[in-house]
Amino acid sequence: MTTAETRAGALPDLADVPARELRVAVLGVGMMGADHVARLYSRISGAQVVAVSDAFTEKAEQVAATVPGCRVIGDPLAAIADDDVDAVLIATPGQFHEEQVLACIERGKPVLCEKPLTMEAASSLALVRAEDEYTARTGRRLVQVGFMRRFDPEYAELKALIDAGGLGEPLVAHCAHRNAAVPPHFTSEMMVNDSVVHEVDVARFLLDEEIAAVTVLRPRATRRAVEGQSDPLLVLFETTGGRMVDVECFVSTGVGYEVRTEVVGEDGSAMIGLDAGLVRTSGGQAGATRSTGIAPDFRQRFGRAYDIELQRWVDAARRGEVDGPGAWDGYAAQAVCAAGVEALRSGRRTEVRLEARGGTQS
Repeated sequence: MTTAETRAGALPDLADVPARELRVAVLGVGMMGADHVARLYSRISGAQVVAVSDAFTEKAEQVAATVPGCRVIGDPLAAIADDDVDAVLIATPGQFHEEQVLACIERGKPVLCEKPLTMEAASSLALVRAEDEYTARTGRRLVQVGFMRRFDPEYAELKALIDAGGLGEPLVAHCAHRNAAVPPHFTSEMMVNDSVVHEVDVARFLLDEEIAAVTVLRPRATRRAVEGQSDPLLVLFETTGGRMVDVECFVSTGVGYEVRTEVVGEDGSAMIGLDAGLVRTSGGQAGATRSTGIAPDFRQRFGRAYDIELQRWVDAARRGEVDGPGAWDGYAAQAVCAAGVEALRSGRRTEVRLEARGGTQS
């Protein structure tokens, strides 16, 4: 098959993929990408990492050396186009995602893109439209976005409980997203785009509706806050169905990585994220106490979720399907975060500007 044929929308020859391992190229092998290479090699069945690409050649060579038969391809677009690559995992910095995801769509190759899908809502929408055109021609979807919490067993259990009516009609949700510390360059805008974005997807996933408006409040800042920044933030989402979700985002707690979600319904409530480790109840002169272990970082807290996410992505890609959050979910998250940043700067409630699938704004 020629490049011109593939770019015109013809399917690559993947008929034999279900009978063999999915050959994956990993773009970007920093912390997250290197973790994914190790995960695909040691814990995921049905896949083989055949190529890695990174701006830092020495790092790419180090990672490639850990996987038998893995090559380094310096140009990420060349890695996507390589005939020995069936599917692509993108873990490069966000500013490169648009070009790389589009190249995967043009080549007809399944892609798992770590969030964000792109850096702006408009460019994310452009990828939605490009994939829609590809799907209209082929009947296949290609793009999955790395919102791994959907695959976490606790979130999956909470979603199943809500869908089964176990809480009655959901009314409000409370979320907490806390980090022990962040780098000195981490701004309040990054708190919205890099941290709260996960709560955006969680709210949409659990409640199964879009977010219509965002309000951001700035409580008194901790002494550990990055200089000049507001930390913590309180973020309020209003959904299209009239539900509300509040998010406490606190990224300099000095404690650990804590993520909690509680959904309150007409007939009860349920909370996840309390038992990240050992729960200990003890007594003493100060009275009874209960403590729980706190994960030090997101990779430990959501390690199992990443394993499940990648296994399901590989299984679906071998079938020619997508089994997880897609391009639309990536776009919707960016649209909400754009409203969140605007609300952060203005101090006012801000409506989300979200295009409908047909092209009109909602």
